[in-house]
Amino acid sequence: MKKIQIAIDGPSGAGKSTMAKIVSKELGILYLDTGAMYRAVALKAIKSGIGTKDSAALAKMVEDIDIRIDYKDGQQKVYLDGEDVTEDIRTPDVTVGSSDVAVFPEVRKKMVDLQREIAKTNSVVMDGRDIGTHVLPNAEVKIFLTASAEDRAKRRYEELKEKGTLKQTFDEIKQEMEYRDKNDSNRIVSPLKKADDAILLDTSGLSIEESAKKILDIVRTRI
Repeated sequence: MKKIQIAIDGPSGAGKSTMAKIVSKELGILYLDTGAMYRAVALKAIKSGIGTKDSAALAKMVEDIDIRIDYKDGQQKVYLDGEDVTEDIRTPDVTVGSSDVAVFPEVRKKMVDLQREIAKTNSVVMDGRDIGTHVLPNAEVKIFLTASAEDRAKRRYEELKEKGTLKQTFDEIKQEMEYRDKNDSNRIVSPLKKADDAILLDTSGLSIEESAKKILDIVRTRI
C-alpha cells in the first residue's frame, strides 16, 4: 500500500482516538495520538509549577521537551522526558490544562514539527483539532467527526467508569467538554474547524462498530 495520511478531527469526546486506533489496526499503519502530546505538555507544566496559561513560561519549557509515543503489546505508551506518563496524563487537571496549553503558538509549533516529521516517513492516521486544516493539509483522507455534547459526555462517562478511573459526575464531564469546545473553537492559532475538503460524520446515536464501519468505508474509497 502506498504511503498515506489520514486526518480525523473533531471536538472532545467525539470518538476520534477510538476510531483512529481502529483504522490504524485495520490498515496496519501508525496511529499518532496528538492529543496525548498536548496532555504531556500540560502535565509537565503542572509538575513544574507553571501555569497552563502562562505563555512565556510555556514557550521556554517546550524548547527542550522530550515526548515519545510507543506501542507495547498493542497498548499505547506515552513518555515525557523518559518517564512513562500514560496514566498521569488522563487526570481531570491535565485534561483541562491540555486545552489551555494548546492555544499558544510556541507549544503548537513544537508539537506540529514533531508530528510532521513522523508523517514524512510513515503512513499515519492522526486525530486532533487541526490535523486536516494545519498539521496535514495535504492528507489523502480527512474526516471531521462529531456528536452531540450529551452523547459525547455519556461516552466519556462510561469509558472512565469501565476503566475504574471515574472521578467526576456526568454533569462535570459535560461541562468540561463544553469548556474545551469553546476554548478550542475560539483560539486564535489553529482553531477547531472542519477542513473544506473534510467529510463530516455525525456519530450521535451510533455504536462504536457502526461508526467504525462508516469511517473505514470512507477511507477505503480514497486509498
